[in-house]
Amino acid sequence: MFGEIHNTEGERLDYSVHEGGSEGIVLLGHGVTGNKDRPFVVALAEGLAAAGMTTLRLSFAGNGESQGRFQDCTISKEVADLGSVLDVVGDRPVCFVGHSMGGAVGVLRAATDRRIHWLVSLAGMVHTRDFAEREFGAETPDTGLMWDEESCPLSQLYMDDMANLGSVVDQGAQVAVPWLLIHGSEDDVVPLKDSQDIVARAPHAQLVELPGAGHVFSDAATAPMVDAVVRWVREQMSH
Repeated sequence: MFGEIHNTEGERLDYSVHEGGSEGIVLLGHGVTGNKDRPFVVALAEGLAAAGMTTLRLSFAGNGESQGRFQDCTISKEVADLGSVLDVVGDRPVCFVGHSMGGAVGVLRAATDRRIHWLVSLAGMVHTRDFAEREFGAETPDTGLMWDEESCPLSQLYMDDMANLGSVVDQGAQVAVPWLLIHGSEDDVVPLKDSQDIVARAPHAQLVELPGAGHVFSDAATAPMVDAVVRWVREQMSH
C-alpha cells in the first residue's frame, strides 16, 4: 500500500496493513522487546479493520523483521521512526496507538506533531527513568539482557535515553488532541499509576481501567481492550 518505508537512517521498517476502507488510518506501535506480530496487536488491528478503519501495525527499527540493531532501540529513535511513517502516510488523518514504551513514543510525537489527530495509550510507559531502573537496574548495560532474553541485549544507549527523558508527564500536558488511555489493574510491568499521573495533567485525556488485565492484555483481557479501542476510535473518526 505504501511501498517500502525507511527511517531517517535508511533502515527498512516492517509493517502490515489491514484495509478497512476509512479515510483515516490507525497506526499501531509496540512496546520494548515487542513487535507488530504480538497476538494482542494483531487482534486489535483485525478488530479495527473489521469495524471499517484501515490499520497499519509497525515494527520499530531493530525489532521483528525491521532492519537495524536492537541495541540501538530507544524511545527517541522510535519517535523518529514514527515520523518517517507519518511522512509516508501523507495527509490522511492519523490515530496512533502505542503500547507500553510505544505509549511514550506516542506522547512525545503527538505533543509536537499535528499530523496525529487522535492518540491511544495502552499500558503506556510514563516514568521512563523509574521503569529502566526498576526493570533493568540490576543488569550491566552492554553486557546484560532485558528480562533474560538473548535477542534483547540491554544497551547503555537505551538506559541513557530513558534517564535523559526521565518522564513524559510534561509532554503529556501538551497533547492537544483527543486521547484515550487504557491500563490494566494487574499490570506488573508499567504500574497503573503511570497512566493516572499523566492523565491528571492532560486536558484532553480519559483513562479506562480494565479490571484484572495485565500488561499485554492477554487471554480474557484482549477482547475488552479491543472493544474499548474500536468503540472510541470509531467515534472519534466519525466526527
